Amino acid sequence: MLERLVVKNVALIDESEIEFSEGLNILTGETGAGKSILIDSINLALGAKADKNLIRQGAEYAYVELCFAVRSAKVQKELKEMEIFPDEDDRVVLQRRIMPGKSSCRINGESVSGKMLKDAASVLIDIHGQHEHQSLLSEKKHLNVLDTYCGADLAEMTNEISEVYIKYRETEKEYEQALLDDKAKDREISLAQFEVKEIEEASLQEGEDVRLEEEFRRMEHVKSIGESVSLACQCLGSYDQENAETLIGRASKSVGDATAFDPQLQPALEQLLSAEESVRDAARFLQHYMEDLEIDGETYAYTRERLNTINHLKNKYGNTLDDIFAYAREKTEFLNKFEDFEQYKEKLAAKKDAYYETLCGLCKKAHDEREKKALVLQKQMQNALLELNFPYAQFEIEVAEDEKYLSKTGDDYVRFMISLNAGEALKPLAQVASGGELSRIMLALKTVLADQDEIESLIFDEIDAGISGKTAWKVSEKLGVLGRHHQVICITHLPQIAAMADHHFMIEKHQTAERTTTTLTALDPDGMLSELARLLGSDVMTDAALQNAKELKEMAIHTKQY
Repeated sequence: MLERLVVKNVALIDESEIEFSEGLNILTGETGAGKSILIDSINLALGAKADKNLIRQGAEYAYVELCFAVRSAKVQKELKEMEIFPDEDDRVVLQRRIMPGKSSCRINGESVSGKMLKDAASVLIDIHGQHEHQSLLSEKKHLNVLDTYCGADLAEMTNEISEVYIKYRETEKEYEQALLDDKAKDREISLAQFEVKEIEEASLQEGEDVRLEEEFRRMEHVKSIGESVSLACQCLGSYDQENAETLIGRASKSVGDATAFDPQLQPALEQLLSAEESVRDAARFLQHYMEDLEIDGETYAYTRERLNTINHLKNKYGNTLDDIFAYAREKTEFLNKFEDFEQYKEKLAAKKDAYYETLCGLCKKAHDEREKKALVLQKQMQNALLELNFPYAQFEIEVAEDEKYLSKTGDDYVRFMISLNAGEALKPLAQVASGGELSRIMLALKTVLADQDEIESLIFDEIDAGISGKTAWKVSEKLGVLGRHHQVICITHLPQIAAMADHHFMIEKHQTAERTTTTLTALDPDGMLSELARLLGSDVMTDAALQNAKELKEMAIHTKQY
């Protein structure tokens, strides 16, 4: 429900804050007082295209704010799906600031795109004016209207249809991909077979590349290794020169001799003896290493060739052996798939056909339900139109099955057909009704759908265009009925409609030598009667005029009680 409207610097409105309530909220005023500006302001907050000319002359910006109390669990769910979360009091505030060259949008204080603002508005409020009847003129919306009327039974069916439809489309896509694979399979299979064979014939071993690289590095530097080890052998134990083993042995003997006279030298002696043994062991190891250092030419060639093979595979299939093994597994799985590809395609086709058959069965059930409820809805619409003074109106709902409309909701195409005058053939709604007639048709539809429609706030602009007398009173009665289930905001110039108000607001234009402003004022009971008297055509507030207004108001109150 729309609780509050704040408007600043929009056209003739300097600053105005209006608090709306439940039921039927009526706005009236003299022609040119600014009623259209009010609707323009609301549309701005709902994401309509901003026009810098709406900014009040002399102001830097225009600002509009709408505060909604969201009571419907379904609406709250739809908002949360958009990642819009009401505050702790279940309120959502839409804000729009328009400046020359740019505008900004906010929801509950957070910046959002214009599209998100529109999306949020679409579930919070519905505006119907002479030129804004998209929900009726767009035949794409007719299916939604009928489905809303069908209620929970159809909702369960469409949920099931949606689940099967998604599975059907996924399987269909997989099958179509299989057909594409089939066309290219010969070339791909041949290439995959070659690649797997090449990897398998290499007989790669885990960690083999690291081990071979170490061996090859040793082979490549064998001469340098030999020279270094030979020099070390000479230093440790050469017979041609003093060496480490001889020198340490001589030192051990000298310290041993001294230890006989001073036992404190015993630790040093033990260290020297240990060092002498270590040097001797190192010398023996290096001697054996030198004996085995010769490189077999055949081993060298094999190692080099093997590394070339591994590096070649790495260049083609991955940077590591693990990458090559993974690539081989992937291609093997691909080949396994094609080993029985015809059977694979047959299974996919059978699965797809089974889903399609199930889907068609569910769509037929949904179609039958829609057809059944369409007959009831069109009868109720016929009666509602008659009550709104369309005495010769005929209303019919076409429900046609067509595979090209297959979607998550079924395969039905729904279209509203109408004839408003005797002797005229039924035609699509968009081709028949004028703006004023559309307003009444929408009112009839909203009244019939009152219990199912989750949008809490409805705005009717100039719903009284081209009507008077009995028709005006019929429209007034319908608005009163609609106000029992929804918050209705209606701009009118007819006293019959204004009399039905639960809450009445007066739009006035004030002029001075310097500027013109528009204000909106909530009327008390006396103010309501005065405004009704004015709408009844009385320029002077006489007792007779006020009495006429009082009688009209009492008639409206009496009507709303039934």
